Amino acid sequence: MRLKPLPLMFCLLSIPSLGAAAEKTVYGLNEYAQLAGIDLEVAAKLDTGAKTASLSARDIKRFKRNGESWVRFYLAIDTAHSHPIERPLARVSKIKRRAGDYDPDEDKNYTARPVIALDICMGTALRSIEVNLTDRSAFQYPLLIGSEALKRFDALVDPSLKYAAGKPACAADAHTAE
Repeated sequence: MRLKPLPLMFCLLSIPSLGAAAEKTVYGLNEYAQLAGIDLEVAAKLDTGAKTASLSARDIKRFKRNGESWVRFYLAIDTAHSHPIERPLARVSKIKRRAGDYDPDEDKNYTARPVIALDICMGTALRSIEVNLTDRSAFQYPLLIGSEALKRFDALVDPSLKYAAGKPACAADAHTAE
């Protein structure tokens, strides 16, 4: 039996990529996410086509505390979330507007959104990710997790699955590798 060199070389070159794929966690299109520090579990949509993560918030106000920029907001998830949440402002993100959201009178094709750092648990992985705050109450999922956050979770997204990671089960004091 004689081995053909080209197919053999292709097989040998693909072996390192198998190791990298084995280290990834497979998540579904939708997952349960625990918002650490807020004590809330929400359903999230994992969207590889979005760059950033977004959390549904309303009455978003920026303010100063000890000379630092902070943001105060309410979760726009349901009427049960009536207490304000305050977090340091990480940065302000410019989000490209969709065609239906563009107002030519404003002459802006982006929306400025405040961004905060938030600890999120999916499955057994706890990661600190940046989320921008916007009212997502018109959408089915209050949390959208984009590609930047998915990288931090070492995620592979299988859109044929839903809730593949199960309920969040992160240890309260354990921040897994980032």
